[in-house]
Amino acid sequence: MSRPALELADVFRQHGAAYRAQQSLPRQALRVMRAIETCRTAALGGHVEKCSQCDFTRISYNSCRNRHCPKCQNTERQQWVQQRQTELLPVEYFHVVFTVPEQIAAIALQNKAVVYGLLFRMVAATLTTIARDPRHLGAQIGFFAVLHTWGQNLLHHPHLHCVVPGGGLSPDGRRWIACRPGFFLPVRVLSRLFRRLFLAALTTAFDRHQLRFHGQLHHLQDRAAFTAYLQPLHRTEWVVYAKPPFGGPQQVLDYLGRYTHRVAISNERLRTLDDTSVTFQWKDYRQPAQPKLMRLDVTEFIRRFLLHVLPPGFPRIRHFGWLANRNRKAKLALCRQLIRAPVTELLPSTQCCQQLLQALDRVTSHPCPQCGQGHMIRIQTVSAYRWPAQPPDSS
Repeated sequence: MSRPALELADVFRQHGAAYRAQQSLPRQALRVMRAIETCRTAALGGHVEKCSQCDFTRISYNSCRNRHCPKCQNTERQQWVQQRQTELLPVEYFHVVFTVPEQIAAIALQNKAVVYGLLFRMVAATLTTIARDPRHLGAQIGFFAVLHTWGQNLLHHPHLHCVVPGGGLSPDGRRWIACRPGFFLPVRVLSRLFRRLFLAALTTAFDRHQLRFHGQLHHLQDRAAFTAYLQPLHRTEWVVYAKPPFGGPQQVLDYLGRYTHRVAISNERLRTLDDTSVTFQWKDYRQPAQPKLMRLDVTEFIRRFLLHVLPPGFPRIRHFGWLANRNRKAKLALCRQLIRAPVTELLPSTQCCQQLLQALDRVTSHPCPQCGQGHMIRIQTVSAYRWPAQPPDSS
């Protein structure tokens, strides 16, 4: 895969030092910027490779492996998809998206770990509660959820993408209960329960002094002001929508490969960079068929990107129900037994597997770019630069 003409690392290398000098940044943001700036450079060390057939030699530098780096997510994505391949069932899969209102997004920006954690837990509670209700599916479900915090314009827009098999286990665990073809659960019912659970949980977090407010939200430290701020949200409709179902395991595998390890902006969307601005491609969902270009001042572009830096150690992909780690192996085996599908139906097609393996080969195998016949063999290690214990002072 050829290197894009412009990368996020180029923006940080050209303008990152000036931005840090002007802004007081948290340590995690500094670490992300430093990781992306140094990704696949001599600062991280690397190794010398030589072709097995000709005399061509090159130096390959190490990647930063930071989850916010556009370059590093390709390898992580392929490994994660390969692990998920054995967990697929021969059923329809549904994609359900939960979004919080702007007022909640503003609180989340100042309390990321708390509010993002509530988002995962309340979405899980909503889906499992409605699915367990005999008036709807009447089954125990399993699913995984992926946190995205951005919109196409890079503004803060936290939402959760859930991928759910179309059915579940009966309460006694003896039957597989399939949902109606093309329909999982009613989104309006999901939306209203999600709204009630989330607002109740957020209020509990406030009462436990888990929330912090500053800047324009400083007044919300007062209990009455906080209650008044949330009051209109009890009457508005929260956005929950379900996309058309996937056809089966092959389509899910393709979806996972493209979607789960996205970052706020990919290098492929970047178009131009100069001394004052960055231009990138974005999709206006009011006119999805017409990709547009957005030009931002470089300071504003970096600010928007850093809005999406996650708290250290915060997992943005989580599994629930019988796909949770402690239940997964046994429950999946039970589901397959109850569905009684042939083993061949539980696996993606040969063509799909070949495409996945080819993608993995592109990551792990390095043919010689000069002769095209040999493979690059590591012959020497390049030591990394030893960073100071503390990140650079941004004050």
